[in-house]
Amino acid sequence: MARPPAHGSVIVPDWHETVEGKEYLACVLRRNRRRVFGLLERPVLAPSVAIDTASYKIFVSGKSGVGKTALVAKLQASNRVVMFRFEFWDCGESALKKFDHMLPACKENTDAFLFLFSFTDRASFEDLPEQLARIAGDAPGVVRIVIGSKFDQYMHTDVPERDLTAFRQAWELPLFRVKSVPGRRLADGHTLDGRAGLVDVAHVLNGLAEQLWHQDQVAAGLLPNPTENTPG
Repeated sequence: MARPPAHGSVIVPDWHETVEGKEYLACVLRRNRRRVFGLLERPVLAPSVAIDTASYKIFVSGKSGVGKTALVAKLQASNRVVMFRFEFWDCGESALKKFDHMLPACKENTDAFLFLFSFTDRASFEDLPEQLARIAGDAPGVVRIVIGSKFDQYMHTDVPERDLTAFRQAWELPLFRVKSVPGRRLADGHTLDGRAGLVDVAHVLNGLAEQLWHQDQVAAGLLPNPTENTPG
């Protein structure tokens, strides 16, 4: 796998906050609510803002209760604009253990693995090395990203910063933090504010897009592979 690029070196991190970005995001929002698209559907854009689409398959791994499904629900939401279409595969840990065919199906033609742990569950963090070896051990060319959920519950964290630093140094993998509490709601008091929800997970979506786009550029020979230039 190509060495991860520096954050912000491939895409513009806050592009979604620009006037141009808000014009594109309007196609996934309706009355400030996140729109739901079917498997064969895609956002409809005006001809003046037509863009390319890059599609990727993402397998989400983690112990039960760390927030895999909740994260996927949040996330589903160059000089040119590229739309990234992420197909998330979220399979429960118990199902993977019960049915032998599930894991191979999830891993087949996967472009990236998301490994989740919860800041309130120490065991889920300590389980990461085993997950990395079991899930991605035979797929060295696939993007790997670690995500810590329930980061906003810092008063109850079981994973201190020093352990995160040691993990990053040992594995050299991107690590993102996400909150467990949903963003603000609309005037009805029930519906989540779609734009605020996108902002909450923009750093994860941007990071994932950046890793995948960079790896594709390296695979196509458009960028040098840093690993080839590392003294061995």
